[in-house]
Amino acid sequence: MAREGETYRDPLVVGRIIGDVLDNFQRTISLRVTYGNKVVTNGCELKPSQVVNHPRVEIGGEELRTFYTLVLVDPDAPSPSDPNLKEYLHWMVTDIPATTGANFGHDIVPYDSPRPTIGIHRFVFVLFQQAGRQTVYAPRGRQNFKTKDFAQLYNLGSPVAAVYFNCQRETRCGGRHMQSSN
Repeated sequence: MAREGETYRDPLVVGRIIGDVLDNFQRTISLRVTYGNKVVTNGCELKPSQVVNHPRVEIGGEELRTFYTLVLVDPDAPSPSDPNLKEYLHWMVTDIPATTGANFGHDIVPYDSPRPTIGIHRFVFVLFQQAGRQTVYAPRGRQNFKTKDFAQLYNLGSPVAAVYFNCQRETRCGGRHMQSSN
């Protein structure tokens, strides 16, 4: 938290996740997202090569009969300066039992690995508690997904947890490549 004399600044507010993607909410459950051996912390930087495969997701809670929906969205698609496809839905898993992980849920929108082409993109994992099992369904498409509208449609209420990372296109090493002339 904050040191004495400093005020705590919520990284979801600083990173404009609150506002651009979510309304303010109270985190009530633990959410741990790991790509390989890299734990996702708010605002950390990951390369596209590190996020090719879907992450391991661990969810807290106390009751196995409580189910959750996880979404992964990019509010900066196709570019942060012109996000006309926002939010782009990269992944959706429903019916995840508490105290387990995403691999115990239903993968209703398959993982589409982040591959930003322009600028630094924010990729946001949002966790919602479901009213019951099999109460959330896949949207029609990935583009222009709206997390807030989705939550309202399925009566999910406020999120119970969220975490985000930044990602940008990887540059090629080696400088210019010469083309041979024939």
